[in-house]
This record gives sequence, C-alpha cells and structure tokens, in this order.
Amino acid sequence: MRTRTLPDGRLDGGFAFPLGCVAVVTAATAAGLSGAAARPGYALFALVLVVLALSAYTGPAAALGVTAVAWAVQSGFFVGRAGQLVFDAESARAALVLAAGGLTGLALGAVFRFVRAAGQVTEIPEIPAPRRPVPDPARRAATAASMRGRPAG
Repeated sequence: MRTRTLPDGRLDGGFAFPLGCVAVVTAATAAGLSGAAARPGYALFALVLVVLALSAYTGPAAALGVTAVAWAVQSGFFVGRAGQLVFDAESARAALVLAAGGLTGLALGAVFRFVRAAGQVTEIPEIPAPRRPVPDPARRAATAASMRGRPAG
C-alpha cells in the first residue's frame, strides 16, 4: 500500500502541493468573505499561516510551490483586485513575508522531526531468557514421597 508520508514523517510533495493549493484557496476565500479585500494584511496573515503549517509538514519543493501560489493569490486578488498579478512594493513585501513564513515552517518542521527522532529508541533491548529454578534435592524427595502417599522425611 502506498503511503502519503515519507520515512521521516513528512507529507509526500505530490500530495502536499495540491493540498496546500486547496488550503491557500480556502484561506483566501475565507479572508475575502470576512472583508480582507479592504485590508490586504488580513489575507496575508491567513496565507502565511497556511504556508507556515504546510511547510512544517512537507519538503522544500512543495513548500516553495505553495508559497508561490499564495503570493499569486495575494498579489492578484488582494493587492490588485482584478485577478491580475501586481508587481509593486506591497506585492514585494507580501512575497518576503510569505517566503519568511515558508522558511520558518521548514525550520520548525526540521527541529520537530529531529526532536522526535532523538526521543525514539533505536536499539531493541535484549531480554534475557527466563531462568530455570535450581533443583533442591530435599524438595524433590518430599514431592516424590507425597506422590506415593507417604509422609515426607
């Protein structure tokens, strides 16, 4: 069975990038419905949260792709309201903030995976075999005598 996670616990990029794009569109839609068109900083905050969270759980390629999509949505729908990309100072600031969020997420994810791996037991401890009781001759004689119906001793 194919899993969607890599051996170190990160999401596979082929699954994380589309998931991140859906999350960016969902966050932008929610921000737009809550009035972020008048204040693009609110939408930028929501998009940075998405980029930060996704970057912590995936690799650099998917994080870079989702950051680019988030910048395009921010630049096209919140800075320039016509759906066309805008290349101005506010758009450049949004690109820097989103890139910082992506790098922070990648760093936090790496630290989290390192701490989790450091706490795991890598060697299986050796469990000794059960010990056999030492035979006691007096006890053996008492057991044999009681089995024959005679009192021991």
